Formats: sequence, structure tokens, C-alpha cells
Amino acid sequence: MPRGDGRLSHDLLPGEKGPQDACGVIGVWAPGEEVAKLAYFGLYALQHRGQEAAGIAVSNGRQITVYKDMGLVSQVFDESSLGTLTGHIAVGHARYSTTGGSTWENAQPTLGPTAWGTVALGHNGNLTNSDALRERVVAHEASARADGTRLGVSEFERGNTTDTVLITSLLGGDPSNRLEETARTVLADLEGAFSLVFMDEHTLYAARDRHGVRPLVLGRLDRGWVVASETAALDILGASVIRDIEPGELVAIDADGLRTSRFAPAEPKGCVFEYVYLARPDSKIAGTVVHGARVRMGRSLAREHPVEADLVIPVPESGTPAAIGYADESGIPYAQGLVKNSYVGRTFISPSQTLRQLGIRLKLNPLREVIEGKRLVVVDDSIVRGNTQRALVRMLREAGAAEVHVRISSAPVTWPCFYGIDFASRAELIATGLAVDEIRSSVGADSLGYLSHEAMLAATQRPADQLCSACFTGQYPIAPPRTSIGAPATQGEFAFDVEAARVDAARTGSQDGARGTVAP
Repeated sequence: MPRGDGRLSHDLLPGEKGPQDACGVIGVWAPGEEVAKLAYFGLYALQHRGQEAAGIAVSNGRQITVYKDMGLVSQVFDESSLGTLTGHIAVGHARYSTTGGSTWENAQPTLGPTAWGTVALGHNGNLTNSDALRERVVAHEASARADGTRLGVSEFERGNTTDTVLITSLLGGDPSNRLEETARTVLADLEGAFSLVFMDEHTLYAARDRHGVRPLVLGRLDRGWVVASETAALDILGASVIRDIEPGELVAIDADGLRTSRFAPAEPKGCVFEYVYLARPDSKIAGTVVHGARVRMGRSLAREHPVEADLVIPVPESGTPAAIGYADESGIPYAQGLVKNSYVGRTFISPSQTLRQLGIRLKLNPLREVIEGKRLVVVDDSIVRGNTQRALVRMLREAGAAEVHVRISSAPVTWPCFYGIDFASRAELIATGLAVDEIRSSVGADSLGYLSHEAMLAATQRPADQLCSACFTGQYPIAPPRTSIGAPATQGEFAFDVEAARVDAARTGSQDGARGTVAP
């Protein structure tokens, strides 16, 4: 698997590629509505979860049409392309790559044949038993060739190297059962993190792994239903939030209504990093508003790491709620000391060396009139490699800051994630092997304080034993892939060197141009 360089999408120097955060998925069942446009606006609300590719598949009851391409949602779709996607069921996806390269072939939704029609699927998360699943897919394909059936990997997905295509293929691998029955069997065999939306010609499905690592919520439209990665997408569509899809639950929606079943018992281990950074602040996860959790993290940070200062400023926008909490708790005035250029993000143009020397200024610019001569508390959500913090501290000093005190509203990130976040290897994470004061010296701050692990968990208002914080502790609730550690893994506790950790070996390739395909 092509490894990311260890930075979150906010932790970038311009022109450098960093990992994104977690794919966004949406599913709509709404006869009489323009479901493709509903999916489009839902994906627009989930754009923060993946900026590499976007796609929408729609069923009209007879056939499934999919349209996908590399780029942002607004770059992939326009009125013309959305106008070709007519039907009453839609599945949409905004992608970043964890397994499989960043190529058109790996864009989602994926398509696959079944004995009863076609399945289109979008996946948020990362599987940890891909090797075993791939062996099953190869066996299915061999059997399909032998008996002349069309089951197996769709010709449309021949270049796809993701774990998602394995799920799609397995869902079509049982000619004796319809999709819903097959799904319960296949989903029970998947290990790792997955929040799925998928459909055949007549039914919309949603499923969440038994640990509920990634969020997935159910909403009600006036004339239908919607499933999405975050409640913010439901808000934008005017849908009422009904509830979270439960860990280990399969939901099916068709003309007969909504029905639900279980494929595995619930063992909740929601990702704490969703609360720290990944999710939108206006989303709600497991009953907790993300913005409120981040404000509480900032309050706790102020209690744990007080400092005499003149202003509290956030690193926009990920550090803003925590900075508000820090300022409120400490009594130090809150100010906007940095202005973010909202249009700097994914770019196809590499800056020249001159522009590289400008560094972070392409994304953030200090308000000299606000910060000059001031002792600053600078609040951000995390430090991964430290490149951005180092450049930021230097920039603030050049703008006249008297002191720069960095405060981080999460614990130190010291371990990689196998469940859908593209962190670096341990060797590339700045907190691996360095004491806090050594990190402070590296980034050039006058002081540095991280939120304690305990306070970070408490801010979510969820039981600590129902959260995954493996990237902070190295305690993995789901066994990582054996290929990532070179030895059998035991679920629960791990202490291993993940210098060359890879979830999957993947081929890469590229194709250009937007495509629309009608599955037979």
C-alpha cells in the first residue's frame, strides 16, 4: 500500500501531499426525488472526509448507472452528469486512499455482478483480513469461470486494488442466496473497520462493523430515507436524524419499508480521533456533539497546561473549538491571529522553489496587528510529524509574537492506524521516542502541552472502554493485519515495531477522464 507521509490534511506545507482523513459515504432511497442530487449535496457536506475521488451510483429499478472520477465532488459532477443519473436509489462516496493507490480504478462506488442483478458499494474504513478475503475471491472467480457464471470481480473493476472490491465481489459470490442473505454471511467474516452503503436494483443497504469504528447514521426524508457518515450531511439534506446504525447491524430499505438485522454482536470501539479531528464540528456521534467535545478538550487542556499569556489563538479551523474552550477556562482573551485561505487544499499545480520557501503562508497568514508583541497560546488538535507547527511558530515569531506557547488538544500520536486513517510509520511520527520537551525544542515553541489521554477520552462523554485510541496508546482493539507485523497478532494488546507497516500490497495505475457506466 502506498504509505502516506503522516500528516493530516490540515498539517500540510503547500504543494506536498498528505493523508486525508476518512472516506465519506451516503445512501438515499427516495422514489420521486432527484436522488443523485441529494447524494451530491450529501457528499458535498462530507468532502472533508476525502478529497481524492468522488462517485455516485443510481438505480432506476432495472439497471445501475455509476459515474465517478478523480477530484473533489464539485469537480467531478455538474448538472449534465447528474442529469444522467436517474432513479430512486443512490449510493455516493468521497474517497481518500488507505488500501489501493489514488487512481481512477480505485474510485468508488464499486460495481459487481450477483446472481440476481448488480451490487454497487461504498466503503469507509479499512479491513484487516484482506489477504484471507482475497484468497476467497480468487477461489470464487475460478469457480465462476469453471461453471460459466458471471460472479466474481466485475470487468468494470479489474484494475481496482482496494479492499472494497473484495467485499463487492464476495457479496456476489453466492448464487443460491439473494443479496440480503449473502450480506449477513459476508459481513460476519469481515475484520477491521467498515461503514458500508450498498444497493442492488431494488434495495438500499447500510452496515457497520461490530466495533462501530467509523460513524454511520440513519435519517428520514419526507419521501424516503438517507444513510450517511455524519449527521451534518443529513442536516444539509433536511433529513431528520433517526439514530446511529448500530455496530454489527445490517439495515435494508426498499418498497416494503425499513428492516434491520444483526450479523454480529456489538462490541463498540468508536474512533476517538473522530472527535479530535476527523468529523465536522457540527456533527453528532453516538449522541455527542463534536464541537462540544472539542471545547471540553480545550477546557481540560487549560487546566492541565496553564500559562501566562496575552491571547489564545487557534490554528484554523481544526483548533478553533478547543481554543475557545482554552480561552474560556483560562480567562485569557480569544483572538483570531491567523487567517486561513479556504481555497488552498487539493491542488494539481506544484509550487516553484520560491513558493515553497513561502511555506505555510499559502495556507495561513498572521494578523500582525493582533499578535505583534503578544504572548500567544496557539491551540491545534494534533501534531503528527511537526512540519506545520515548526513553520507556524517561525512565522508567528517573524510577525512579532513575543512568546509562542503551543497547546495540543489530544495526546501525542505515536502509533499508526489500521482502521482507515493514513498515519505515517512510527519512525516518522515526531512523538515516537521524543519527550515533550524535545518536541517543543524541535518545533521552536516556548512551551508545549498535550492533553492527557484520560481527559481526551472523557471529553467525548462516552465510556472509555467503548473507544479506540490505538494511535495514541498502541492498544489495538482489533488485531492488525499479520502482514503488517510479520507475526501472528493477539487481539487486545500489541507492542511491535511498525516501521514498515503495510495493510495491503497494491498495484497502481491511472486512467484519465470522467466515466459513466451502466451495469448490465
